[in-house]
Amino acid sequence: MPNLSSKELSALEDQLGFEGMLCCKYQDAAQATQETELKNTYNQYAAQHKRNYDTLLGFLR
Repeated sequence: MPNLSSKELSALEDQLGFEGMLCCKYQDAAQATQETELKNTYNQYAAQHKRNYDTLLGFLR
């Protein structure tokens, strides 16, 4: 892994926080709705943000 600058690490930290928050918000929204189509959409968004989070976390390993 290439060495990351403190600015890059800070940006990754910020983005990890955003992706984690969005994943949780979409999961909460999916649980709060009874509409199947909307629930599926929210779950898809949550899964995408989880993948984004995991990808970003991979840069720190």
